Amino acid sequence: MHMPPQLHQNFILAGQVLERLNPAGWPLRPEAFPEGTALVGGAVRDALLNRLGPRPDLDLVVNCDAIGFAKEASRRWGGTCVVLDADHGIARLVIQGWTIDLATQEGGSLEADLGRRDFTVNAIALPLGEGASLVDPTGGLDHLQRGQLVAVQEANLVADPLRLLRGLRLASELGFELEPQSQVWIERHAELLGNVAGERVLAELEKLAAAPGGHRGLQACQAMGLLKPWGADPLAQGSLQELSEQNARGRGLGTEELSWALPLARLAALFGRQALDGLRSSRRLQQRCHALRHWQTAGPSGQLSETDQLRLHHELEADLPALLLYWPEVWAKAALDRWRDPADPLFHPRPPVDGKSIQDHLALKPSRQLGELLHHLTLERAFGRLPAAPEASPEGMAEVWACAKRWGNGKFPEKAP
Repeated sequence: MHMPPQLHQNFILAGQVLERLNPAGWPLRPEAFPEGTALVGGAVRDALLNRLGPRPDLDLVVNCDAIGFAKEASRRWGGTCVVLDADHGIARLVIQGWTIDLATQEGGSLEADLGRRDFTVNAIALPLGEGASLVDPTGGLDHLQRGQLVAVQEANLVADPLRLLRGLRLASELGFELEPQSQVWIERHAELLGNVAGERVLAELEKLAAAPGGHRGLQACQAMGLLKPWGADPLAQGSLQELSEQNARGRGLGTEELSWALPLARLAALFGRQALDGLRSSRRLQQRCHALRHWQTAGPSGQLSETDQLRLHHELEADLPALLLYWPEVWAKAALDRWRDPADPLFHPRPPVDGKSIQDHLALKPSRQLGELLHHLTLERAFGRLPAAPEASPEGMAEVWACAKRWGNGKFPEKAP
C-alpha cells in the first residue's frame, strides 16, 4: 500500500517515540487503556526531542469517562486516583512512582481535542493502537524542527491565562524562539495572569527559574508585563542579568549547587515577602528570599562587622551559594570553599557548648542573659578566639568557661566544672 510522504514520516516518528518511551516499562501497559486512547503533550514532545527523563509524566486522552477509568484502574492495579478537574473530566493516577494524567477527549475527535491545546509542540498525539502514526493537526512537528514555540490560537491562551506564562517557560526550557504572533498575543493579555490562582503561577515560575536560560525567560516575563499583577520588583532586570549559568560557574558553583541556588536567587530577585505571600508560597520560601534580598545589598561579608558577618552566615547558612552569585568572583570562590567545609565556625556558626551545659556549669536559668552568652561564645568561636572544637580537650573547655566568666564580669555563681 502506498503511503503519502507526510503520513509515512509520521509513521516512522511514531516508532521512534514508542521506542524512547518504552511502554513495556510503564506501570500499565498500553493495552490496559480504553480503545482509542492517545498519548499527548509533553511526553510526545520530549520523546521527539530525545530529552525524556527515566519516568516521564504521561498525559493521555481517552474517549470515555477519564475519571471513572482512573478510579477503576486504581482499584484494579493499585495506586492513587486524584480528581484534578471534575468539570472537564481530568484525573491523575499515581502508581509505582509514575504520574499518569487522564483527560476525557473534548471536541468530538482527537484532532479537535488537540486544537484546544496551548502550543503546537504540545498538540501532537500518539494513539496507543498498534501501527498508529503521529497525529499533528496544528503543525507541531514542523515547529519542533524549527525550534519555534507557536500558540495554537489566541483564544486558547485566554481560556487559561496560565498558558501565557507557560509559553515563556517552555521557550526557556526547550531553548526555542517564541513565534512573533504568539508573543503579541501573550503581551496583549498579560494582565489576565493576575486572575490565575497564585500557587499555579508560582509553580510555573519555579520551573522557569530552574530552566537553563531562566534569567532571560524571567526578564522577558517582566518586559511583557506578565509579572506586574503579582508585584514583581520592577528593578529586577539588572539583577536577573547577573544570574546566568556562566556567571555562576565563574564563581565556582558546581552542578548540584547550581540546580537550587540559581532558581532561588532568580525568584528572590523578583519577589519580596509580600509578593510571595500573594503567590501562596511557603513561609520558608518567603524567609529565604527575604534574607537573600536583604544581604544582597550589604556586599561581601568580609566588609561587614563581625556581628553582621555572624548574622549573615546564620541566616544564610543553607543558602549562601545563592548570595555568592552577586559577589565578585574572588570573594565568592573563597567564601564557597569555606562554606563547603561543614566545620568552618563562621560559615556554619554554632556555640562551642550548648545551653544546658552552660546552665549546669554556671548555675544559670533560661533567660535572655543565657541567649546573649551563647551568641557571644558563638562569635568568639567563629573568629578564632575560642577553639573550634573545645570539647576535644580539657584545656579547650577551660578557655570556654574563662571566656564566659569574663563576659559575665564576675556575676555568675562559682561552680566547679
